[in-house]
Amino acid sequence: MAEAAVGVTAGRARAIGLAFLALAAFGSGCAGPIQGLYPPRPGEPRASVYVLSHGWHTGIAVRRADVPAGLWPEHRDFEGSEFVEVGWGDRDFYQAPEGTSGLAVRAAVWSRSSVLHVVGFNGAVRRQFPGSDVVELGVSARGLERLTAFIEAAYARDRAGRPMPLGPGQAPLSRFYLARETYYLWRTCNTWTARALRAAGVPITPLYAFTAGNVMYQVRRSGGAMEAE
Repeated sequence: MAEAAVGVTAGRARAIGLAFLALAAFGSGCAGPIQGLYPPRPGEPRASVYVLSHGWHTGIAVRRADVPAGLWPEHRDFEGSEFVEVGWGDRDFYQAPEGTSGLAVRAAVWSRSSVLHVVGFNGAVRRQFPGSDVVELGVSARGLERLTAFIEAAYARDRAGRPMPLGPGQAPLSRFYLARETYYLWRTCNTWTARALRAAGVPITPLYAFTAGNVMYQVRRSGGAMEAE
């Protein structure tokens, strides 16, 4: 199961929880939807976006067939997969076999670099991640374009414009890629997820999204529903 590969240990969850405990109190606000993007208008084409919480960390999954032509070409690295899930985070913390409080603090104040973790899989999202919280959002076609453009822009690239893979990820079919932005206290894996959703027009406030729990709270409040089995 992909869950077994990407599931987070209790130690890692405690480490990130301690790092951001003081910030969780800010989690009650939420921005409004971006008109014309979210929610989709009646009769307008829509696509499903799945938001996942793996404990301390959140990610976003979409069907590869829904990715707009010409955007996020790296999803083709997972030919044969029905879905791709992507998350962003500090390079050292994300790739470490075991998260520690030291790594969490260093990520918050002295991050070396960041990575994207992309997983390819088939079948229902919840069945692939049975221990994770999964919420489904219906976004407009334009919203999905903006979300996938946001993800594509997160990749660091060489002089030829190619992504920079860093080796296998935490699941059987997954990879790490070098990412552009710097991780720090106010820009975390969860605020990145919130920013990606905000690009799609979802009424979510990245400023408050320090914890996975707040991301999921805001997503549910915006109209997201738990994915059916």
